[in-house]
Formats: sequence, C-alpha cells, structure tokens
Amino acid sequence: MALFNPTREEVRRFFCDTWKKKSDGQVLDPMETLAGDWIAQHPEYHSLLTDPDGALTQDYTPDRGETNPFLHLSMHLSISEQISINQPPGIKEIAEKLSHKLGSEHEAQHLMMECLGQVMWESQREGRPLNPENYLEALRKLC
Repeated sequence: MALFNPTREEVRRFFCDTWKKKSDGQVLDPMETLAGDWIAQHPEYHSLLTDPDGALTQDYTPDRGETNPFLHLSMHLSISEQISINQPPGIKEIAEKLSHKLGSEHEAQHLMMECLGQVMWESQREGRPLNPENYLEALRKLC
C-alpha cells in the first residue's frame, strides 16, 4: 500500500483486513492497532468490514445522505496522528481541551473532523495547500 497516496481499494482493504485480524485475535502492527481501536468504536461499520467484496464496490454519496465509513475511519487515523505528533502545533492541546469539555475523545474527534473536512474542501476548491492556521482557528472555536 502506498504510504501517502493509497488507492480507494487499498484503503478499504486495509480497514477490512485490520478488522478481520482484530476479530481473529491476530497480532496487529501499530497502525492496525489504532485503526482496530477506532473500528471497535464504530459497530455500525462491523458488518460492512466483514464483507470485503461489498466494501470494495459500495459507493457513498452525500446526495444519498450516506457517510463514507472509510473516509470517517481515515479521518480518525489522520487526526490521531496529528495529535500524536502535535502537528499542526497546538492541536494536541486543543484536542485535550475538547475531549475534557465533551468527556469523550471520540466525540471530540467527530467535531474536529468537521473542521478538517471544511479546510480540506476549501483547499481543494481554491486549488491551494491546506492552511493549518485556518484549521487551528476552526478547532479553537470548538473549545
């Protein structure tokens, strides 16, 4: 799997394979461990992840009101990584404050996802790199 630009199929296989390994009690590498923990917190995705063939072909579109579980889980991984390395600087403190305020790391990350999604959309729309200051500003408003 490409480290920074995996295909849609590679991402989906990663999550399906990780869930199978976790469910079977197999040893997981650090990224699989993190992904498995997030998957465990999303039981609504378990049946999908146990059907890799279905997972690979399913399309998720906003006009159908569906959340893409693979995007959702990928964003959990991304935000977890950002927090672990405190990049952009200050995100770790913001995440801790928000988790404390909400009493839940999981719910804090869901709110943080909204901010990340917004700045990603703006970046793509404007054809510019993601602006970390805009991201941090949006996150600070949550606290």
